[in-house]
Amino acid sequence: MSLAPLTLKATIRNYVWGGHALQALAGPGAADDAPIAEVWAVYEHNQIASGPFAGKTLAELLKEHGDEILGTKGNGRFPLLIKLLDCARWLSLQVHPDDGLALKLEGPGFMGKTEAWYILEAEAKAELIAGIKENTSAEALAEAIRGGEKILELVEYHNVDKGDTVFMPARTIHALGPGLLVYEVQQTSDLTYRVFDWNRPLTGGRELHIDKSLAVSDPQARGQIRRAGQAGSSLITCDYFHLEHLTAPVVRDTHGESFHALTVIGGAAQLQTEHGAQTLKQFDSVIIPAGLGKYELQGDFQVLCSSAGS
Repeated sequence: MSLAPLTLKATIRNYVWGGHALQALAGPGAADDAPIAEVWAVYEHNQIASGPFAGKTLAELLKEHGDEILGTKGNGRFPLLIKLLDCARWLSLQVHPDDGLALKLEGPGFMGKTEAWYILEAEAKAELIAGIKENTSAEALAEAIRGGEKILELVEYHNVDKGDTVFMPARTIHALGPGLLVYEVQQTSDLTYRVFDWNRPLTGGRELHIDKSLAVSDPQARGQIRRAGQAGSSLITCDYFHLEHLTAPVVRDTHGESFHALTVIGGAAQLQTEHGAQTLKQFDSVIIPAGLGKYELQGDFQVLCSSAGS
């Protein structure tokens, strides 16, 4: 019999810009007033929450069952990191390297960070930054990066609404703004170079990375926004991941090609596999191993499904 669906113990990150919308995911014993910025829901170093592999990390399990979990598109390492972000304040203005620059700047074993955001909730007039204004020269961008607040004169602001999707290629200067609750899928990388941090104190691990930002930032790189309501369930397809939005009872099949990482973003879903049924409530995540094949989702739900890229 194939491996059963895998649930993971989420990792909580209490950064300065976080809010309280994800408090229920912190688990027993967490401080009620501690802001939660990020929930790392699907991550290679998260522990398996239950079943015969409970306590092992996903990375450890891949050493034993890598092909069955990752499928024919796998290369031995879990390729994605899936987060939930609660933005009560501006995140730092930041940029990520691509694969080549990650290797050059950080060394072997590091990869770049292309990512995508799905806007779960957005307050009125909520906005984000996704790239640099057109016709900005590399020299002007470099001067602005060195000039602190001067960079804010060159960035592109975008208003976003619930249900919008934003594709953010590596090397794009960007930031999420206040009033946003976001699902993020990205390469398995935590390489973030801060360009500007809204004049917050440069303490607590929040230093700027001016030299690396200069090496990485591309003035031509911009985020790509797909507005809510556009036809089709397929939201993003790139070399690194495929992101889908599922809203109706459906029978799915991995075809042995890739895992499916499911996150419920609305309602509740009944997951049915050859191993039985389980109920997934809002913000629950589960990994369907590639070797499992067919599974069914029933109920009144909205689910985001991330899998390996093309």
